[in-house]
Amino acid sequence: MKRAPALLLAAAGAALAQGQPYTLDITHTFATFEALHLGTSTLRGRFDKKEGTVLFDRAAKTGRVEIAVETASVSTGVDALDRKLRSAEVFNSAEHARATFVGDTFSFAGDRVSAVAGTLTIAGKAQPVTLKATNFNCYTNPLFRREVCGGDFEAVLRRSDFGIAAGLPAIVPDEIRLLVQVEAIRQ
Repeated sequence: MKRAPALLLAAAGAALAQGQPYTLDITHTFATFEALHLGTSTLRGRFDKKEGTVLFDRAAKTGRVEIAVETASVSTGVDALDRKLRSAEVFNSAEHARATFVGDTFSFAGDRVSAVAGTLTIAGKAQPVTLKATNFNCYTNPLFRREVCGGDFEAVLRRSDFGIAAGLPAIVPDEIRLLVQVEAIRQ
């Protein structure tokens, strides 16, 4: 019984060593994708339901991010296409309700995050992915009176790496551009 407080203190110390906790501000966080459609124009889609947490330590230049999107919340503005994306041929939302990114390797340029490397899981397939930052900043939010950090991140994925081959290559090419805009509020 006397070991329990010591274990709790050790666990709390380990959590603080990994960084301060932040929660995604879902009103300022978006996961979107782009693909060339029939070689003509850019098809865009987004996931409307998302959640996540961040542990971040700017001084130590470390962190961990966990973001999940509900695959059934995919929205392109075209109902028939959204149904196709939810189907077993693409996201298989019935069996894989969530796509996740867990990033545990942060790269910095000075005091700003320049990339986050980790594992992206879509339709049950996990692949290493590095999200490169095109913007990053931290500020004190005047409404919350707490620090908010965030930025714009992107990567190019090969959907075949996730077992998604529908329409390859004639309708939509293998390469998909993933864009993540994120803001997280320090707790």
